[in-house]
Amino acid sequence: MMIVFGAPRRYVQGPGVLASIGQELAAIGKTAVLLADDRVMALIGATVGDSAGAAGVTLRPLPFGGEITYAEIARLVAEIGDETPDIVISAGGGKTIDTGKIVARDTGAAFVSVPTIASNDSPTSHIAVIYDAEHKLVGVEEHKSNPDLVLVDTDVIIKAPLDLLSAGVGDALVKVFEVEQCIGSGGKNVFGAQSPLSALALARACYTTVRDNLDGAYAAHAAGTPTPAFEALVEAAVLMSGLAFESGGLSVSHGMTRGLSAVPGIAQALHGHQVAYGLLVQLELEQRDPAFMEDMRAFFRAAKLPLTLRELGADQASNSTVGTIAELSAAAAHMKKFDREITATDIAEAINRIEAA
Repeated sequence: MMIVFGAPRRYVQGPGVLASIGQELAAIGKTAVLLADDRVMALIGATVGDSAGAAGVTLRPLPFGGEITYAEIARLVAEIGDETPDIVISAGGGKTIDTGKIVARDTGAAFVSVPTIASNDSPTSHIAVIYDAEHKLVGVEEHKSNPDLVLVDTDVIIKAPLDLLSAGVGDALVKVFEVEQCIGSGGKNVFGAQSPLSALALARACYTTVRDNLDGAYAAHAAGTPTPAFEALVEAAVLMSGLAFESGGLSVSHGMTRGLSAVPGIAQALHGHQVAYGLLVQLELEQRDPAFMEDMRAFFRAAKLPLTLRELGADQASNSTVGTIAELSAAAAHMKKFDREITATDIAEAINRIEAA
């Protein structure tokens, strides 16, 4: 039995750490491009540029178009051309960061992620989820390794809207249930190997950290100043969650995104909110007892996570909508990492029970 554990080479988190990014970059290379959309470039571009310049790193801004598609990746690679930088830095949310991973892969550059939101665990991982122009999931690509650096400035993160942090909570919350199912069913992790016990330990710590620090972190967000609870929640959403899913493996919660992302309205929902709803489906399939489900629903309400398809963005939870979600989700590879075979009928029945609760 072979186990594989993957992780970024370096993870830096704290208030104001963006101002020292130049020192971090200088340890990796001498030239870099900064990939970001217009809003993020205006938010952090000057700070990154000043810090890079002070450390002797030449920085070139590279505008991101806003959606992670194969066409956008090809455009950015072409724009870089023959002047390959030592480093590709992606700043922003998951779309920008995932795009940067594949641009770095295709140009042979090192990769650095600078999340400006904590809505998912993309910043630490080596995989990129590709969508089409309508935001339907169309593929998954891999960088050759995890990022060389993940730099998380919590002074920046705390300024993002609460629904983005809520999505990060959703993405982190599901991991322990998925890792346990993946290991229990003998499934492979993202690296195609068995899951190490370290990943299970991280998944469990991630869940506990999210549950214990939610209220304090949300209060800190409302006040606009990072606190230990906020720092802990961000670490869980970005670092623990990312390490847990890649090395631990995924299951039903993430498998559900195949179907959910194909439904108008839901397709525009944040990834963390989609997988949170997917967790409700997984827990129904696991036949959890009513007390457990009610405790989880109470946490969903406190965390501002969706409890119904309508809250997720669907116009209605019609039979056709449920059928579409169930059929597409049942075909997802992650669905096989479960303690029994799951059919579209099983999924549809679980969704209907959730909607009736």
